[in-house]
Amino acid sequence: MNKTAIENKKGEVLKIKGGKPLRGVVKISGAKNAALPNMAASLLTDGYLYLNNVPNLKDVETMTQLLNNIGVKSEYKNESLLLKFDREVNLNADYEIVRKMRASILVLGPLLARFGFAKVSMPGGCSIGDRPIDLHLKALEKMGATFELLSGDIIGKVKGRLKGTDIEFPKITVTGTENVMMAACLADGTTVIKNAAKEPEVVDLANLLNKMGAKIKGAGTSEIVIEGVSSLHGAKRNIIPDRIEAGTFAILGGLLGESVVIEDYPFEYLEYVNSVLRETGVEVVKVGENKAFVKKADKLNPVHIETKEYPLFPTDLQAQIMVLLCFADGISTIKENIFENRFMHVPELRRMGANIEIDKDNRIAKIFGVKKLIGANVKATDLRASAAMVIAGLVAEGETVVEDIYHLRRGYENIEGKLRSLGAEIEVITP
Repeated sequence: MNKTAIENKKGEVLKIKGGKPLRGVVKISGAKNAALPNMAASLLTDGYLYLNNVPNLKDVETMTQLLNNIGVKSEYKNESLLLKFDREVNLNADYEIVRKMRASILVLGPLLARFGFAKVSMPGGCSIGDRPIDLHLKALEKMGATFELLSGDIIGKVKGRLKGTDIEFPKITVTGTENVMMAACLADGTTVIKNAAKEPEVVDLANLLNKMGAKIKGAGTSEIVIEGVSSLHGAKRNIIPDRIEAGTFAILGGLLGESVVIEDYPFEYLEYVNSVLRETGVEVVKVGENKAFVKKADKLNPVHIETKEYPLFPTDLQAQIMVLLCFADGISTIKENIFENRFMHVPELRRMGANIEIDKDNRIAKIFGVKKLIGANVKATDLRASAAMVIAGLVAEGETVVEDIYHLRRGYENIEGKLRSLGAEIEVITP
């Protein structure tokens, strides 16, 4: 990876001067949440895996380090990533790498399917709530794996090959669906995943696996059928655009856009989000095959939003749209159904003058519209909250300093550069 582009020195902050109108063109990067499972698929083959449109992000660097540790050589240049096994395999996923990112668990299924053994530390990442991996383990156990937890490590074993079976997830899990789907590619027999995640990133992974020789049907629906094969080969694929980054810039355009054009805007993945934005008064207008035009809404209307699994409103845009609703003419509500601790950005917005109430169960936010936000020193409490703090700083009066921006580096490629190209006054300060 190009470390100079994603380096985040200790104590680094963003300083933002708010109130500047935005105009110009911004290009959406490849989707982090598609790149990571696509990268993990390199464990299923000895062939070359070529991935294009790979974003230069901290999470991508972490996954690269993890794969290198296991035995996969990587070369990254100009958003293209080449992956290939070239060393003796190491089936112990290092704690110092895994602890940085929850998506590290995606190596578990491929390692068990191909090598019959894996030792993976309990993963880390954002502290936005409990994201248990028991759904992964129970599904893989049903396929014939056995697990034990020893000193914080998950040790998985398989006698022979995994066995195809019917798996019904009790709740929708994106990484669980991806993990089982990868494992099932090299299992004996047919695996049926019921109550599967429908996210575009799941479909993108299935498309890559099929190019590698897998036999997967139904990706994008609630039932995915995988017929196991004996081996997979290399492939080449482009990573899909990041729908969360695209939605973030659409929200920002609705607050400050004089004339903002968003390139590689994935309209097909954001139909529901666009309909919610339209309800608030923000129009995302299609001006080309993959271009969107957004400008500041004349008036923002209050709305009620519930976060749900795709294709409904994504939890990963909840914090960002909350900033927009701070300026609505009336009272809006957001019900968070996915994670139980995803309102950590609310106290930071209150510091800037937002009027937001949270219910006792920490599930429903009531947002009372205000005339303005005032710049302040705030913390980026998690990846998506960090984007919300940047949006709030850009729209607020005066100066805002956003601390703990290492979260931002995990999911938004060169966001300060993209914002400066639109006319924002934003700079990185390193003490």
